[in-house]
Amino acid sequence: MMRPELKALSLFSGIGGFCESFRMAGFKVVGAVENDKYAVQTYAANFPDTPLFTEDICTFLPENDMEVCDQHLEKYASAGDIDVIFGGPPCQGYSQIGPRDVKDPRNFLYKEFCRIVRKIMPDFVVIENVPNMFLMNKGQFKEEIFRELKRSGYGNIGWRKLDASEFGVPQKRNRIFVVASRNGLQCRAAQNLLESAESSLAQPIVSVNEAISDLPAEVASDSGVELEYSAKHEVSNFQKEMRLDFDGDFYSAAHKTDWLRHHASNISLHNHHTKEIQQKRQTLIGMLRPGQKANSLPKSVWDNARPEKWRRFDPDKPAHTLLAQMHRDLSEWIHPHHNRWITVREALRLQSFHDGFVLKTSEWQQLKQVGNAVPPLLGYVPAMSVRLGLTGVRGLPAPFEEIGEPDLFRAMA
Repeated sequence: MMRPELKALSLFSGIGGFCESFRMAGFKVVGAVENDKYAVQTYAANFPDTPLFTEDICTFLPENDMEVCDQHLEKYASAGDIDVIFGGPPCQGYSQIGPRDVKDPRNFLYKEFCRIVRKIMPDFVVIENVPNMFLMNKGQFKEEIFRELKRSGYGNIGWRKLDASEFGVPQKRNRIFVVASRNGLQCRAAQNLLESAESSLAQPIVSVNEAISDLPAEVASDSGVELEYSAKHEVSNFQKEMRLDFDGDFYSAAHKTDWLRHHASNISLHNHHTKEIQQKRQTLIGMLRPGQKANSLPKSVWDNARPEKWRRFDPDKPAHTLLAQMHRDLSEWIHPHHNRWITVREALRLQSFHDGFVLKTSEWQQLKQVGNAVPPLLGYVPAMSVRLGLTGVRGLPAPFEEIGEPDLFRAMA
């Protein structure tokens, strides 16, 4: 019997990290919504076959124009035949490093998410955001989001705070994932689905060295320059997953090189460039040993204000959290061995994007894009929880029996 195709709609898509998660989990992303003019260039390059709505999400599936609504449904949502809608409403209003303004209009974009859900009524919805979304203003937004989901017809709700480093991502990064199923759908409790996926997909910790040590010490002179993709005799299992010259368990070599085969002259290394560094700053970071912060420097060099201002990665541990503010200042993200900032490609590796995922636009925008992205291997957990929930509903094989429980990222091979 032919297996039914699983269809997904992506909202607040960014560059497509969460879409990559669902694609790995066996879903076809049939449409995406993103209106950042820089992110859409990267998204379109990496998902050329996915119809992309690039206007304000408030104008998607308009309630006051049924003709346009039907056109949107046909083009971006398979005429409403959707199994799951997923996305991460902008987190800047919730983030601990931001102003944390309760009235920030971005805090209420979950209502647009739920409005679209009510139009389509998929079997599942998945929402991603920063943990502070549930903590802010004594849990106000957690209660409001759950209330809105229930009002929309999704009373089976589960949520987990997940640390990316526990699922093969070489980075400490905590995110909240909410999974909810439509009322009347005969499936397990959403909380149980998430916890099952979480326990089945746990991975050994991946260090910064295991993630980026195979990339060349030299960097491209600017964002448009490609480098030779040099062979390495000794690579970690994680690097095999990321590199273009290996088949991985998540990413096949054919998938990783698909964009390059159509747009590049050869199989080369893209986005391995970084911001320029002044001699004074290069001298300062040269005084930091691996894993050290500014508070380890002599007082004559640094006054102990903001010790996180200067921070070199510990090569033997996962990276600390990558943030969108990297585009302004990379001094918190210093290479563990070389006296320079990390490159865009190294940042992508630390977010678990394979080397064939190419970023577009300026270097400034690329660093912002990668800092905002959902790590694909982290988003894979809630994506697989939905697969698990659809097992009985769609007649699918049990997902963890089908794929096994991969144990991919051990020490150097």
